[in-house]
Amino acid sequence: MFTSNPFVELSALIPAAVMQGYIILMVLLVIGGTVLDMIHKKSAQYFFENAKKAKKSATRNVDTGEKASIAIQVLAKEVLTSGEFCNVKRRISHLFTMYGFIIFVATTAIMIFGYLTPATATPEILPVLWHIGALMLAFGGYWFWFAIRVDVSAEGLSWYRFERADLFIVSLLTTATFALIWSYTQSQGIEGWSTLFLVLFVASNTVLFAGVLWSKFAHMFFKPAAAFQKRVTRADGSRENLPVDFDLTDPAVQAKFPDIPQYMGKNPEYMGHGIKRESPNHY
Repeated sequence: MFTSNPFVELSALIPAAVMQGYIILMVLLVIGGTVLDMIHKKSAQYFFENAKKAKKSATRNVDTGEKASIAIQVLAKEVLTSGEFCNVKRRISHLFTMYGFIIFVATTAIMIFGYLTPATATPEILPVLWHIGALMLAFGGYWFWFAIRVDVSAEGLSWYRFERADLFIVSLLTTATFALIWSYTQSQGIEGWSTLFLVLFVASNTVLFAGVLWSKFAHMFFKPAAAFQKRVTRADGSRENLPVDFDLTDPAVQAKFPDIPQYMGKNPEYMGHGIKRESPNHY
């Protein structure tokens, strides 16, 4: 099961051109859905207008070299390691889901476009990575669904409560789950069940990529750009028109705001973590 390309046997029933055309169609659906999402939510318009507004209140110029450095920081933290998550469990779950999805999709495309006939031997590592990617995706996704979702962990709602916003994670989980079951039943020669889970795998996969407009799929493309812009606003001093983080013990700050030493003393105590003091588990 883990070392065999599941699409080779399938090519005896479905022509290679059909499977390759399906992959291309899914890519086009993602592109089209993302564009429609940007038009509908006006996210791109907001992004550019906000960047233009922030530039007017900038106190210094950020040159190309510094912007390249910021882009590398965004790639290293927000993209590759999901460092923006304060919750360690949420971060680990997200990394398993993200990298599992990337491995699963990439190996699917490689095996379908490059190693679809029995005459072309599939490198053993590809089907192994395909199954590992699906398992990673399932592990991270189910962990998130049952234990980490904010409306489950913080709001005390049932894990099986389904909203339209859950379309992405549910279709993602069913895609990985049905792919693994289909691969197993096919490797065991269980024809009826194999056909059933293949249909379910294709159906959930189609919902995943065709439902971009109604899910948070497009968010993964906008998120790095937003993170980059946020770092730029901090570097150029505009800070998205938010106040500066003052050090209340700094004499210059106290001279600027004389009420601080009057009401809080010359060495104000640290006010604590506030809302981050404890995790929201009161239900």
